Amino acid sequence: MERLKFQKSNPYTLGVELEFQLLDRKNLDLVPRSTDILSSVPEDYQDRLKPEFIQSMLEVTTGICTGVKEVADDLIKSCRLLEELADRNSCLIHAASLHPFAIAEEQRLSEGRRYRKIMEELQMVGRRLITQGLHVHVGLADGETAIRVCDGIRRYLPILLALTTSSPFFEGSDSGLYSYRSKLFASLPRAGMPDALKSWKNYHNLVEILLNARIISGTRDLWWDVRPHPDFGTVEVRICDLPSRFDEILAVTVLIHNLVYHLSRLVFRKTQNLVILNNNKWQATRHGLSGYYVDPYTARRCTFYQSVLELLDMLGPAARDLGNTRYMAPVRRILETGTSSHRQKKLYSDNKTFKEIIEKIREGFWQ
Repeated sequence: MERLKFQKSNPYTLGVELEFQLLDRKNLDLVPRSTDILSSVPEDYQDRLKPEFIQSMLEVTTGICTGVKEVADDLIKSCRLLEELADRNSCLIHAASLHPFAIAEEQRLSEGRRYRKIMEELQMVGRRLITQGLHVHVGLADGETAIRVCDGIRRYLPILLALTTSSPFFEGSDSGLYSYRSKLFASLPRAGMPDALKSWKNYHNLVEILLNARIISGTRDLWWDVRPHPDFGTVEVRICDLPSRFDEILAVTVLIHNLVYHLSRLVFRKTQNLVILNNNKWQATRHGLSGYYVDPYTARRCTFYQSVLELLDMLGPAARDLGNTRYMAPVRRILETGTSSHRQKKLYSDNKTFKEIIEKIREGFWQ
């Protein structure tokens, strides 16, 4: 194999990917309109609006941004354009990580050899994969730093999931979870919480083995909750559900930005127990912010609420260094009012229909 290289990027630059549902304007079910919408995207936005796995969703991406204000400006323009194009095609966009009543088997696969190959391999696992998420890229100077950050950030990934849960319902049923998306995605091969990568050499050797054994065709086939992205020169955090409010999307992006900045300056000598990491992820998946969190270094147990507060305190200096402090307020509001899943569950307990839940959640996106 040609030697895997970590492409140089400017440290702490940002890139964000949002995966939106496309809804029929009348019945609010998922509707396969991505091809129609993409055919009318202006040329200067064709690298911002992209197809995704199924035709009833679309991805909005930013360019390479120097900070969160640039991320916000970029996303606002692209999301407003997508809303306009969706409206022309009699549909709406919706920010959540699972549609509450759409039937997975009825969704149409998007065109493209990669998607067909994935579906051929995954079969029913792939047909049930109608999830949406938030992915955040942070640029780093070299591969060793990227591996160190990937290993270190695993400790905090369940906290990020607990702060973003937005997928409590699936195919008309209450899953009993706060992030059913996480369990659907975990059914994929090479998905979930990665083991410690330890060094760029170890990562390179692993990728080489997987390529030579034809287990993967490229590093994009490693669907971990966090991964190095050698082609972009970034660390990509992938564990999050998609928040249903724009300011919460920005706040979580900033939290990840601060975390990567903080961790890139540390050297880790202790190992993190994967059993504890995965149990923390389960607690976030099942109970959201009401779950408990166990520190993988000290075995101290606390609530996710407490772990978030401690994380905010720890990242205060990083936020100041990066100019991110003013964007952090929505994180504390999430602790007070809950995530999208909390709001959806409350509406459901108040006997609201799934359509009424969608309408109410959509109202809050730009608020």
